Amino acid sequence: MSNIFTIDSISQVHSMLGCEPPKHPSITFLRFSEMNIPEDAVFERANVNFYIISLKSAKGKMRYGRHYYDFEAGTLLFSSPNQVLYPDHLLNDFQDEAGWSLIFHPDLLFGTDLGNKIHQYHYFSYEVHEALHLSESEQQKINDCISNIVEEYSQNLDGHSRELIVSNLELLLNYCKRFYKRQFLTRTKQNKGVVTQIEKLLTAYFDSEKPAVLGLPSVKYCAQQVNLSPNYLSDLLKKETGKNTKEHIDYYLVNKAKKMLLSTSLTINEIAYDLGFEQPKSFSKLFKKKEGISPNAFRKIN
Repeated sequence: MSNIFTIDSISQVHSMLGCEPPKHPSITFLRFSEMNIPEDAVFERANVNFYIISLKSAKGKMRYGRHYYDFEAGTLLFSSPNQVLYPDHLLNDFQDEAGWSLIFHPDLLFGTDLGNKIHQYHYFSYEVHEALHLSESEQQKINDCISNIVEEYSQNLDGHSRELIVSNLELLLNYCKRFYKRQFLTRTKQNKGVVTQIEKLLTAYFDSEKPAVLGLPSVKYCAQQVNLSPNYLSDLLKKETGKNTKEHIDYYLVNKAKKMLLSTSLTINEIAYDLGFEQPKSFSKLFKKKEGISPNAFRKIN
């Protein structure tokens, strides 16, 4: 039976990594060089209930989709609560003496504006090959935010401490959002290749029997076909085309529906089922939302 356990406090994190006790109960900054996890760690896997931002500082290459990219400054990796960590991954990190992790518990954000919108920072669910590659100036911005956070939680805590920590954390997250937008722009050539793949994928899907057999294609399905995470694919498509993955699916679905309405004598219900809908009402509702009229009305005026 595999040895897996849950780590639910910052104190547990410090203990597991062989670090001194934390200075704050809900947030900590740890350099890989400070960690002292034993090579014969007693756990195989750990379920960690935190947000984690980690910097890998070593120069080298990182895979992105089917391609490799050089990075000269730092590479940021993001993880949301309830992710699984492995000792061998942590031990490998120790070789990067300048690397670090900022770890914070969801409770830190409870009742704050950032807590209400943390789900909008999609990169916490990106895959490793979708990491953020920083320039030197960008890394300095991140370091400044980290310094402010560490300085604030290292002092004697008062009534303003939490507000200032969260404010600096939000500033850091917003910089990361800006830098990801820059990264999307600098990878336009590769991104357009993904757009083309998605367009071909959806065209072929709706021109086949798959909708009637398998149902409507999901965002997750589309992402898997191009080796990207669902949120990363949606953000990429939104940046390149103005429409996220769900909107692309709906676009190709409605186009196929219009062709069927005009070129066949199938009933609305039959078209709905052939397109993968379990309920014809759902099809009619989506069609009207996108076209402004019902499927029946569209058929009559055309």
